[in-house]
Amino acid sequence: MLKIGLTGGIASGKSVVASRLAGLGAVLVDADALAREVVEPGTPGLDRVVEAFGPGMLDAGGRLDRASLGALVFGSPAQLAVLNGIVHPLVREAAARLISQAPAGAVVVQDIPLLVESGQAAHFHLVLVVDAPDDVRVARMLEHRGMTREEAAARMAAQAARADRLAAADAVLDNSGSVDMLLAQVDRLWSERLVPFADNLRRGVRAARAGAAVLSAPQAEWAAQAGRLASRIMAAAPDHILAVDHIGSTAVPGLAAKDVIDLQVTVADLAAADRIAPQLAAAGFPAVPGAGFDTPKPADPDPSRWQKRFHANADPCRAVNVHVRPAGSPGWRYALLFRDWLRSDPQAAALYGDHKRALTEQFAGTRGTHAYAEAKEPWFTEIAWSRMDGWAARTGWQPPSYVSRTPRT
Repeated sequence: MLKIGLTGGIASGKSVVASRLAGLGAVLVDADALAREVVEPGTPGLDRVVEAFGPGMLDAGGRLDRASLGALVFGSPAQLAVLNGIVHPLVREAAARLISQAPAGAVVVQDIPLLVESGQAAHFHLVLVVDAPDDVRVARMLEHRGMTREEAAARMAAQAARADRLAAADAVLDNSGSVDMLLAQVDRLWSERLVPFADNLRRGVRAARAGAAVLSAPQAEWAAQAGRLASRIMAAAPDHILAVDHIGSTAVPGLAAKDVIDLQVTVADLAAADRIAPQLAAAGFPAVPGAGFDTPKPADPDPSRWQKRFHANADPCRAVNVHVRPAGSPGWRYALLFRDWLRSDPQAAALYGDHKRALTEQFAGTRGTHAYAEAKEPWFTEIAWSRMDGWAARTGWQPPSYVSRTPRT
């Protein structure tokens, strides 16, 4: 199933988005609703809240007095942390039960107000953030919820800062305008991204990509996107993955590149690479058949030493290549050295950029990305190899060293 984390600050309009997604066919798991259920009378959750905060948190009917509890914890980080430590694990358990009942191939949307604060982002295929400026949200709380300005500020201060939520977002839904404008964004996201993503995930295939090789201007968000994707991959198989690194052209600041994020997953050996293939596929990165070798370089010409496993993203709106290589293998070393050489040597980066621009002009149109990639290979061997190896010798560059973990089977 496709797992979506939906979040947004208070009064951002997250509930409107959740309702629309449910209407379009998503299975909705509402963390707020579950948070109420786990502290209903007679539950262990309510007993623990009373134990922590006293019987004054109950109303005359023995139910949780939410207004009194809110007044106590909001504005007090220590008290709020105690409450979250009680409620959040219970909500996650209840959510897991609901998700286990969802049909195969479903789009499961978990509506989690504190998704960023609770560090859950890496466990979803995508994180959706409903966003509105702080002043707009304050105005909504005053008008629709009857809060004072001070109460609204306290509620916002108890949540992640707007910038932190946006940094966690794979997609942002702007709710600074009308409800109709927001719903139109949701509908486009559903039809253009979520439904195709879920279908690719169900079939275990990568997303289709445009055939033409097109260079994009350097994008500041490439590094942040790579970081989110790397966290997702690490969370998929933490006992087998030693590291996830952003490599390739998008990892070099200022370098024009195809809008494709390349990631290198470091494992102990190829057996570990094969063990994690199902977890990577479930996380949205299915294996790509027939792409298990890098091109050997002159210093190490044995093809068997250049084996890898190759995966790609099922998300139709974010192209990602995932190269799974054993630590210490020549292909693994080459990828890290090439990146670091280009990062440190502006002339080398400019030379490579010029080469790529010439090839994109040569292979523009229908000849596609495969011909473009094949045409780059001689440059890596005949020009880059000796220059970057010389740079490594001069600077003392060494790749990271890892202590292999004992994988669980």
